[in-house]
Amino acid sequence: MTAPANHPIKSLEKTVEIIDLLKRRRSAHLGEVAEELDLNKSTVHNHLSTLREHEYVVKDGEEYRLSLQFLHIGGVLRNEIDLYEAAKPKLDRLAEDTGALVTLATHERGLGTVLYRAKGADAVEIDTHVGSQLTLHNSALGKAILGHLPRSRVEEIVDERGLPAATESTITDEAELYDELDEVRERGWAFDDEENWRGLRCVGAPILTDEGVVKGAISISVPKSQLATDGDRQGYVDEIKSTANLIELRLAYA
Repeated sequence: MTAPANHPIKSLEKTVEIIDLLKRRRSAHLGEVAEELDLNKSTVHNHLSTLREHEYVVKDGEEYRLSLQFLHIGGVLRNEIDLYEAAKPKLDRLAEDTGALVTLATHERGLGTVLYRAKGADAVEIDTHVGSQLTLHNSALGKAILGHLPRSRVEEIVDERGLPAATESTITDEAELYDELDEVRERGWAFDDEENWRGLRCVGAPILTDEGVVKGAISISVPKSQLATDGDRQGYVDEIKSTANLIELRLAYA
């Protein structure tokens, strides 16, 4: 968990709250921002005007929204992550070969962050995009990551983030989750049986360093009918583990 600042800057906290609100709502009038954050309009106007001056917010008519400056920052950051550079061509090939949706995520602050998605010819559409943040307990990506973190760190994440249910199949019991993570660590892959999206099953594998540190994970997502048998699952497991190994080799010898 992030330690609180000893001397937080109140004006900066207000700016961050405004940015977070615009991220959630996509756009808002000045009065809506003031009402939701319980701030007076003049204070909100000053913050928004400063953000506009530095090109982090734009105004369309009477509504404010975040600018593409944030997209630029995210792109610069992603391109600095060696995992993305190593994984992208391998995921493109995997998506082409399987026709499925293939996703790469890393982890920070107890959450997963999507770095890349590759879509095959028959890929399903789900509500995630590059930059989406995901809880880790209810997806193949997340469980592949959790299964290769120290148990003490997993317990910290569960304490901080909880085990919220996305569907009726989500694991919400700590003991059940820890048992499954033991299996994930032992076999080297994770399975998501409609735990994040109804009708969708996913297979995921971790990306590990030579020292066994988990840098992220990759997954294949398909309609549940395509993962109906053990034979179906094993085919995708072989694909995802092979691709993960190729990415690990590229990271090790780049």
